[in-house]
Amino acid sequence: MKVNVYSINGEVKEEMERVILVGVSEQDGDDAEDSLTELADLVKTAGAKVVGTLIQKREKIHPGTYVGTGKVVEIAELLEATGATGIVCDDELSPAQLKNLEQLLDTKVMDRTLIILDIFAARASTNEGKIQVELAQLKYRLSRLTGLGRSMSRLGGGIGTRGPGEKKLEIDRRLINDRIAQLRRELAEVVKHRDITRAKRQKQNVPVVAIVGYTNAGKSTLLNHLTDANVLEEDKLFATLDPTTRMLQLSARQEVLLTDTVGFIRKLPHHLIEAFKSTLEEAKYADIIFHVVDASNSQREKQMHIVYETLDNLGVKDKKIVTLFNKQDIRTDNEPLRDFRADKVLAISATKEDGLEEIKTVLEDMLREDKIYIERVISYADAGIIQLVRKQGELISEEYVAEGIAIKAYVPMEIYGKLQ
Repeated sequence: MKVNVYSINGEVKEEMERVILVGVSEQDGDDAEDSLTELADLVKTAGAKVVGTLIQKREKIHPGTYVGTGKVVEIAELLEATGATGIVCDDELSPAQLKNLEQLLDTKVMDRTLIILDIFAARASTNEGKIQVELAQLKYRLSRLTGLGRSMSRLGGGIGTRGPGEKKLEIDRRLINDRIAQLRRELAEVVKHRDITRAKRQKQNVPVVAIVGYTNAGKSTLLNHLTDANVLEEDKLFATLDPTTRMLQLSARQEVLLTDTVGFIRKLPHHLIEAFKSTLEEAKYADIIFHVVDASNSQREKQMHIVYETLDNLGVKDKKIVTLFNKQDIRTDNEPLRDFRADKVLAISATKEDGLEEIKTVLEDMLREDKIYIERVISYADAGIIQLVRKQGELISEEYVAEGIAIKAYVPMEIYGKLQ
């Protein structure tokens, strides 16, 4: 987020944007301050500098100007005092709020949604990710064009509504709608390919573990240290955006697929949830969920609630959950770590690789719960099925005897049927 500044000799220089953060606290004890702190991190990630913050306590957000008119005056004074180039509001602004604030403050007005979309646009690297981000951005832009169009139609013409302005608006709306339709077709093809890949996995009976969690909880670090995935690790919000799937080999050569998903955050824009639904739904089709929590963050309880709320909204239910309280190496408090929705809780440090072997043990135990223990002698003529046991089950031991190969193993129901 940089702005062009023109010097006296006509040279164009880029300067970092300086912004004021604006939030509304609708009741005592809400998370307005924490939300604004998080917004500051988002703005920093987007490449701007925070030069001031302002929170107004009011019963509800002002429908016309987000904050009250008196607070708008206060923002104008703060803009002048700090030399800020714009403001960022902590909620998604309506077209009317955006327009009114721009007119009253004569400055660039942004909202939380715009900042998150900006970060996503910078982070997307795969074709699917780029399509999803552009789709979300265009829907966001279209909703503002539509709002402006409605206000024009209510005026019924007259000064300020005639001429090329309204015509350009209609052209913009039509172009955006055409582009959205094209992106939806492209995304449908990508989703179709994803569904085919998922169906192949299910046919092969390879267990899938989805890694979910709040943004910057350490999901990519965990995936990297478990599987040598080489996914980007940064101490930034949404450092990785595109999902990564890697194979993890457990004991007895049992294979599991680990999928890293996009991080969750409070007030995640609905445009993004809709556009990224196919990516976020990886958790819906997983056998087990690894919920990674930043144990060093004082807001971990709230962040866990937001993760579960998002999973519920996506229809993710009846899944085995392992909550991994990560970043133990930098944790400073001694509060008990609990998650009543989890089947198992572990304290780990992905960076230091503390607790990783315990994760594998827990994973093996959970996978065994859905398998049947067998002791069989497989004839040498049917020895090929042992490879299937290795791939889809857990081969505990094998011994060559006169009648064939004596095995002890945990196998899924599909293989158990073939052994009868």
